[in-house]
Amino acid sequence: MAQAQLQQPQLQQTQQQQQLKVNPAADFGPDSGGRIKGLTIVKPLVYGNVARYFGKKREEDGHTHEWTLYVKPYNNEDMSTYVKKIHFKLHESYKDQNRVVTNPPYEVTETGWGEFEIIIKIFFHDPNERPVTIYHILKLFQSPPGTTPASATNPVTATPAATTPAAVAVAAAAAAATGDLKKPLVSEFYEELIFQDPSAMMRQLLTNTRQLTLGEYKHDTNFEDKKDKTIKNLINAKEKISNEISDLREKIKLAKETISKFKEEINKTQGESTVDVPGFS
Repeated sequence: MAQAQLQQPQLQQTQQQQQLKVNPAADFGPDSGGRIKGLTIVKPLVYGNVARYFGKKREEDGHTHEWTLYVKPYNNEDMSTYVKKIHFKLHESYKDQNRVVTNPPYEVTETGWGEFEIIIKIFFHDPNERPVTIYHILKLFQSPPGTTPASATNPVTATPAATTPAAVAVAAAAAAATGDLKKPLVSEFYEELIFQDPSAMMRQLLTNTRQLTLGEYKHDTNFEDKKDKTIKNLINAKEKISNEISDLREKIKLAKETISKFKEEINKTQGESTVDVPGFS
């Protein structure tokens, strides 16, 4: 009963936020209400893909994986308040290369057997706000230690540049050896949409977002943990470089002192070896 009482205000808040969502083109004019100088709004997001191995090559087309490509908010908010659509451009060998999604979840699910680059373009409700482009390499295989992930030129029909059927078989065998065949592969990244001097219209859209879900909201990747580890690695690297610089300065100082002593010895030796011969100057 206590839990239900706690959820009720959340529902009321969500309903109020939904009422705040307005027609983006209304009341702002062709300049979207003008730019608000000195204002910066940051919207973090997560993009990437999850891939599931079939367990074997599919007989009808040779495909080995089902994958889902996605863009989602980092925080629990509905991006459709300010995002008009997201355009996913797949490899040209797919029948429908251009996929446009206008409502969340912003994702595309397909099948294939090779890895390739996907272009993601995010469009906003404000017509004066330029689209944002993100590039993502579709990842299907766990790379064996010490190797570089392969990139295919044609994941459906043609022979790829670096990912051949033989390479696919090797990757699948490596996954089998590590017991990861049934475990979905997740390749996702953190990014930020930074709106510098947004229009009045864009500010309203960005600040009137509503919750995407009322339940728990999390990502496959623990980005906070990843952030902490990255910061720790940067601090350790900075300290290591600082120590190396100090060591080099000491070595340079010692080298200069040694050179100075050698010069003094050379000058002293030259002075002692000078012979004063009568009649010569």
